[in-house]
Amino acid sequence: MRIAASIRKVLIMNAASTIIFNYIGIFVNLFIWEKNHSIFDVTWFNLIMFITWSLAFAGGSRLLTKYTTRALIRTTATCGAITFILLTSLTLDNRLLWITIIAIPVGIMWGLYAASQNITLTAIGKGGNFEDYFSYATIIGQTISIVNPIVFAFIIKWIGYYGSFIMMFIFITVLMVVSFFISPVTLAEEKKPLFQQMRFSTVFSYPAIRWMVPSCLAAGIFLQFQGLFALIFTFSVSNDKLVIALLNVLYAVSSIIAMVLHRKLTVSSGIWLKVGMVAISVGFLIALLQHSVFLVISNILTTVGLFYFSTIWNSGQFRIISRHTSIEQARILLWREWFLNISRIAMLVLILFVKDLQGLTFILLLAFSLGCALLVPFFSQKSEEALEAE
Repeated sequence: MRIAASIRKVLIMNAASTIIFNYIGIFVNLFIWEKNHSIFDVTWFNLIMFITWSLAFAGGSRLLTKYTTRALIRTTATCGAITFILLTSLTLDNRLLWITIIAIPVGIMWGLYAASQNITLTAIGKGGNFEDYFSYATIIGQTISIVNPIVFAFIIKWIGYYGSFIMMFIFITVLMVVSFFISPVTLAEEKKPLFQQMRFSTVFSYPAIRWMVPSCLAAGIFLQFQGLFALIFTFSVSNDKLVIALLNVLYAVSSIIAMVLHRKLTVSSGIWLKVGMVAISVGFLIALLQHSVFLVISNILTTVGLFYFSTIWNSGQFRIISRHTSIEQARILLWREWFLNISRIAMLVLILFVKDLQGLTFILLLAFSLGCALLVPFFSQKSEEALEAE
């Protein structure tokens, strides 16, 4: 399947950045976990990261009214360098302060990157490209998820965490170089300021787009629950870095199989989204059995479900957003990111009170996340129906 050259460049940029983000997502979280095996520590890292991410996304969107996406990607790479400098050199007696300082540049990285990617995609994408883009982006991410964990598991065993932190500067350099070749998308030519007409009622002015709001809030809840506990489930299975890496490879292969089925079978997008949400829901329920085998099966199911979710749900929302002008798209994306991250942050605050994987708090949060996952197809269908009725 052919994809536009401009989309292909965005995918190359994604590949370079995903190597860095995948490493942080697994091994920086593992580095924090190994100190005390504390759910609180890992949750605190992710909480600070998402708060910073939300602010950075807004700041990045604002910067795009003066500069191009190339500047944002270079800033992203710079923040990556700061992160690994801090990891190799910063030592503090106050554990939470240390985690906070590490999480801030990571959040800035992801916030600026998300702003750059979203604005670029809506500016150069057209209707049918979105599902292709998200499908390819997911599979590139999963391919990296196969190679990255194993390679860095061996590197960490060989030269330790600090050696691997230093090696990440290679990929930060690659991201910096790639920034000179991507399409220089900007909002500088827009006549109206970004934060003018940012009122909710102005931005979400018709039914199809208003249904995106509860859909984003529900998605943020279950995405954060799955994202954090997928890590903790994996860390709970083994302390061996190679075993953890191989488990992440298993999850990546599961996602590839899901993509092959998506390509081969003639099934409507709505059905695939429901299949994804059911897989995530079953994965949540299996996690209650707590045995290591069931924790792995839980992660496989939720990984498969997330492939269908990320491919169908995102592409559906971006098709609606692409109907608007560039400055309107920027406003919608800013609100969208805030809704996703507000619900993520709320879930992380609740997870701070989870002491183990068997307590009542964990079960209640799992049930809440399950309910949100099942609501996503309903909200998406309402949005599609409203769009067709226009």
